[in-house]
Amino acid sequence: MTGILVSAADLHASVETGAFPDGGPVRILDVRWRLDRPDGRPDYRAGHIPGAQYVDLDHDLATHGAPTEGRHPLPPIASLQAAARRWGIDPGDTVVVYDDLKNLSSARAWWLLRHAGVADVRLLDGALTAWTDAGLPLERGDADTPASGSIELTYGSLPVLELETVAGFADSDLLLDARAAERYRGEVEPVDPRAGHIPGAVSAPTTENVGGDGRFRPADELRARFRMLGAEDGVGVGVYCGSGVTAAHQAVALTLAGFEPRVFPGSWSQWSNHPDLPVATGPEPR
Repeated sequence: MTGILVSAADLHASVETGAFPDGGPVRILDVRWRLDRPDGRPDYRAGHIPGAQYVDLDHDLATHGAPTEGRHPLPPIASLQAAARRWGIDPGDTVVVYDDLKNLSSARAWWLLRHAGVADVRLLDGALTAWTDAGLPLERGDADTPASGSIELTYGSLPVLELETVAGFADSDLLLDARAAERYRGEVEPVDPRAGHIPGAVSAPTTENVGGDGRFRPADELRARFRMLGAEDGVGVGVYCGSGVTAAHQAVALTLAGFEPRVFPGSWSQWSNHPDLPVATGPEPR
């Protein structure tokens, strides 16, 4: 696999030439989404990287069903493939994703497209701030609609955890909770029906994987961090968050650090909607 992160300068150069020297034709996706402001289209239209296609996380990168499925279940593969073709993605393209939130949202697109078989997906390190801080231009309104792509997608390229396997995984391997520490401890729960964490999970807020500039910390620092949390040789590493969005950001950090993470897509929003499943509170895993 090629590198995960791309600098603003290298992305700008690829926009100028149409492709990366070590990749294929560039396709850029703008994934603006926040829990308190899920519709990112107004911000996108106010200014985005030239040529970037807007991605609606709630509808393009998720489906919606019963609460017991979680808040952001994976979309049917046919729906994701239709969206990817609408964005103009062809086999061999290099896809770059970004947001305006330290890649906490756009990482969902990185993980989901990689899981669906897109080989070369990268994140703009530092997100949109890195682009604007470099003095690079923005485009207003909607980008031109690209020619329909021909990519074919199939889930299964990345390992996942299902609801039925999470508890056993936490018993034998390392399960990381990417949410804020106070949500892990069960002191607050602003969205989901129960507060606390999956028994056995270790608190590992994903915001600690980036610096103040929104860029990911160096790989050796990330590896040291996960080692301290219990990521040892021969131990599997799984990750969840509130609804499967920021868990993908943690998956990026783990991959940069040299691990092969398993994401639990349903995350806490699915687990907490099953009253028969146990909940732990406080600072300890159990």
